Amino acid sequence: MAVFVLSLLILSSFSAISFTYADSGMIGVNYGRIADNLPAPEKVVELLKTQGINRVKLYDTEKSVLTALANSGIKVVVSLPNENLASAAADQSYTDTWVQENIKKYIPATDIEAIAVGNEVFVDPRNTTTYLVPAMKNVQSSLVKFNLDKSIKISSPIALSALASSYPPSAGSFKPELIEPVIKPMLDLLRKTSSHLMVNAYPFFAYAANADKISLDYALFKDNAGNVDSGNGLKYNSLLDAQIDAVFAAMSAVGFNDVKLVVTETGWPSAGDENDIGAGSANAAAYNGGLVKRVLTGNGTPLKPKEPLNVYLFALFNENQKTGPTSERNYGLFYPNENKVYDVSLSGKSTPVNDNKEKVVPVKPSHVGQTWCVANGKTTKEKLQEGLDYACGEGGADCRPIQPGATCYNPESLEAHASYAFNSYYQKNARGVGTCDFGGAAYVVSQPPRYGKCEFPTEH
Repeated sequence: MAVFVLSLLILSSFSAISFTYADSGMIGVNYGRIADNLPAPEKVVELLKTQGINRVKLYDTEKSVLTALANSGIKVVVSLPNENLASAAADQSYTDTWVQENIKKYIPATDIEAIAVGNEVFVDPRNTTTYLVPAMKNVQSSLVKFNLDKSIKISSPIALSALASSYPPSAGSFKPELIEPVIKPMLDLLRKTSSHLMVNAYPFFAYAANADKISLDYALFKDNAGNVDSGNGLKYNSLLDAQIDAVFAAMSAVGFNDVKLVVTETGWPSAGDENDIGAGSANAAAYNGGLVKRVLTGNGTPLKPKEPLNVYLFALFNENQKTGPTSERNYGLFYPNENKVYDVSLSGKSTPVNDNKEKVVPVKPSHVGQTWCVANGKTTKEKLQEGLDYACGEGGADCRPIQPGATCYNPESLEAHASYAFNSYYQKNARGVGTCDFGGAAYVVSQPPRYGKCEFPTEH
């Protein structure tokens, strides 16, 4: 994953997607934009507000986004991208200008509360690790210069791959080669500035790689027997808690037991390739729904029971231009058309699925497995035609109903016909992961599509 507090006293009413804030913990969301079909920032801000989401993390300082967030009541974490680290490390005048142009200009109208300096720098192929701490120090000095250091914190999201050991959690330790050059000086800076260590934690990756050893229920916050840490006797009932405590143990091992932690990315993909074991909308709903409930309990982890659990879900939208496996493009809570990918429930209660006013009739939340494949109307006609030709030809979809005079010929549009063909192919292949993609020309929905009077089958 790309690949990403710190005030805790928040109370907000729960709205359509079950984002609620408790005194002792908070939920935010990552707003990534590696896509060519997302709504305008102004529409995104309205979506956040209608869903009760009042904390968001960005991967840059895009002017249109920061402007749209002004006077919204939404607290914002911005990022200085990895490609800027060398310049930021070399000269404080660079960070002075960066802070002035990308931070100071927008506040207080835009409520920026933290800066993520880089993102998962230790695995950055550009080898930017040596620049990280100098860049963070220069950004901090620039904040001090502009009297912003009291209201804006700094940190840098690390991936769990920064750990040499994570199991059992009590044995958590950082990779030795990182400790002296970067981990200790970074944690020292966080301690001095009362900032949190930002951590990107994905139980999905651990489960997919060890499905023969890790219980899916343990990964999804469902009822399970739990696992006892052989090192300290603490019992864990969720994989995320274990991952977080492994980081706490690693910090303690290098003398920074007092530094707090915020999970800046965590999520579960609603679709994936054949080797993305566990990917799917039902599991994604279970993970994110279970996580929201977990945060609302107000309890910390077994190792730090009084430390509030603060997380940013990844991500707001499915992002169609992300590279890598199919799962990378399917972490979103919403489709680009602002419809929900799946239900996120709270306290066992389901919330109604947003309706697509153009072609979807509102229905009660579907049961597991009731999904359909439809065309992405914002992709090119060439992609839709290419996908349609494949589905009806080599793919073996039943395309008889969209022939002239047949039941689903009307409406006579490429999107409608492609949707029918894509869905036929998807259902024929047992709704398998990766069977509703067609090069980004299709996506899965949990509501029955309606084009005219045509009904889409749910099985073959």
